[in-house]
Amino acid sequence: MSVVTTLLELHDRVLLTGDSVTEWGRDFSDPTSLGHGYAFVVAALAGARRPDLDLTFLNRGVGGDTAALLRARWADDGLALAPTVVSVMIGINDTWRRFDAGRATSTESYESDLRAVLDSARDELGARLVLIEPFLVPVSDDQHGWRTDLDPRIGVVRRLAAEYRAVLVPADGLFAAAAVRTSPEVWTADGVHPTPAGHGLLAQAWLDAVGLG
Repeated sequence: MSVVTTLLELHDRVLLTGDSVTEWGRDFSDPTSLGHGYAFVVAALAGARRPDLDLTFLNRGVGGDTAALLRARWADDGLALAPTVVSVMIGINDTWRRFDAGRATSTESYESDLRAVLDSARDELGARLVLIEPFLVPVSDDQHGWRTDLDPRIGVVRRLAAEYRAVLVPADGLFAAAAVRTSPEVWTADGVHPTPAGHGLLAQAWLDAVGLG
């Protein structure tokens, strides 16, 4: 029997981090809590499909996080956990805060903060990297205007994925294609936060990208 090639290896500690899409109901008082979103689905299906790998999954998503906030807590919520695989999805709040609170973050600052996290994960931990694109599925007319701010950030993620030889999960295009087949509300109620189906879509894309689809 041929062995399926996957990014994941025996006894890997896989850290999934980012904003509320990753957090999604995790219990902050329980360091093993995975929440009930895509992070939980990824861990459940990876464990079912490759029990021989004896994987450990950790969720350190924090609702409302921007790239700068993720960078600020990275020592405690990243390095201290000694993950061997680091998966990051961050950026939608950098865009959202511009439009709901008038707090603009430049694409350059976003890249600098994300790069700092990736440099640390690679250089201090030797971790393999997964980058998930921030995504938007507009459900209101005003959200179409967000693309001018978000698209350059997605471009940063794609470029850094190539530079750092990270696995890229192309979530933005994936959700756009899914919304065309049905309607945006099937996948996200407010354009940003996934429905259960949306979490399932994202989890399957993550598993496909790392070779466990």
